[in-house]
Amino acid sequence: MHAVWLWKQKQLDNEYRIMKMRPGKALSGKAIFVLCIASFLAGSLFTSRTWTQYYKDNNHNIPKHFTNLAEITTDCDHKRKLVEGESVDIMGEVSKTHQALQSIDKSISGLEKELAIARRSKSDEQNKVEFIRASSNHSLQKAFVVIGINTAFSSKKRRDSLRHTWMPTGEKLKKLEKEKGIVVRFVIGHSATPGGVLDKTIEAEESEHQDFLRLNHVEGYHELSTKTRLYFSTAISIWDAEFYVKVDDDVHLNLGMLVNALARHRSKPRIYIGCMKSGPVLSQKGVKYHEPEYWKFGEEGNKYFRHATGQLYAISKDLAAYISTNSAILHRYANEDVSLGAWFIGLEVEHVDDRSLCCGTPPDCEWKARAGNVCAASFDWSCSGICKSVERMKDVHGACGEGDGALWNVLL
Repeated sequence: MHAVWLWKQKQLDNEYRIMKMRPGKALSGKAIFVLCIASFLAGSLFTSRTWTQYYKDNNHNIPKHFTNLAEITTDCDHKRKLVEGESVDIMGEVSKTHQALQSIDKSISGLEKELAIARRSKSDEQNKVEFIRASSNHSLQKAFVVIGINTAFSSKKRRDSLRHTWMPTGEKLKKLEKEKGIVVRFVIGHSATPGGVLDKTIEAEESEHQDFLRLNHVEGYHELSTKTRLYFSTAISIWDAEFYVKVDDDVHLNLGMLVNALARHRSKPRIYIGCMKSGPVLSQKGVKYHEPEYWKFGEEGNKYFRHATGQLYAISKDLAAYISTNSAILHRYANEDVSLGAWFIGLEVEHVDDRSLCCGTPPDCEWKARAGNVCAASFDWSCSGICKSVERMKDVHGACGEGDGALWNVLL
């Protein structure tokens, strides 16, 4: 651009010199001034076109209406204010949206709570209706205690030994139940072949004595935990008793002393009575009382938690109801007394260690009876019952029995 201007200026100078050298009248000062202005405008026009072409060649698009810096600055300020205004509006909208979402969440949470309450209320109402229907269709028999004598198909002689000693039979059994609320039953399930010889034998015996409680259970030694669970569940569905007792058919009982021992705890809702022990967990296969799940009890050689010995134990109504309600999820260990104790671990249950429920056979129970401390139950620890109970039950009863009048003089 500067080179062009110099070229034009040089051209004007040459023309001036030529005109000066020519003969005639010289140019006036006004003519010279006009000539200079014309030259300046021509140069400006040329320069403007040159710069416009330069910016087009370099992809710069400058609006034609922006003729000075003031206009450009004003336009930028205007756009900045528009953007700032839009930003403020956007943040406000975001805040409003967030508040709306929170409100929706609270509403959904409230609806979920109301739905849960409604479902629970409906379930409670259904349970009440079912309970009322069950009560109307089947009224429970009131009792103080239900005593279930655990027995097997092969134990008829054991059952007869009890019927001839401490267990009332016939009309006395019915009178005991009606007047004292003391229910005594042999507890047994079914054979692996329903309707077979074993079941028919029990049915014939039941027809004669009417002292059985049949369970929906297949008999077997390794099913004692299941049988115990079913016994309590079945008994509480028939009798509304304060206590439920399980005893083996090779144990001697003094029913009067047993009832007196239970009556001392009748005000306690969750009571677990027996001779409490904590025997070793046997991990060795092939031995009696082997525990396949021994590893659950810690290191090898550990002992079980405290639980009542399996020959005899008693539980209150609330605990029997707990077993009945939760029977499907109560774990069963190899030994039924361990299983029962495990069901109460973690519950607010009072364990009562009553040694009158595990006296020895004569001379132990005999000496105690002479001293006025008649035992409620007697058996031999070495045999987990009375050794040779069929032959010895009558002798044990004669030496350690409480007498016929003790049971009928019990006040409940």
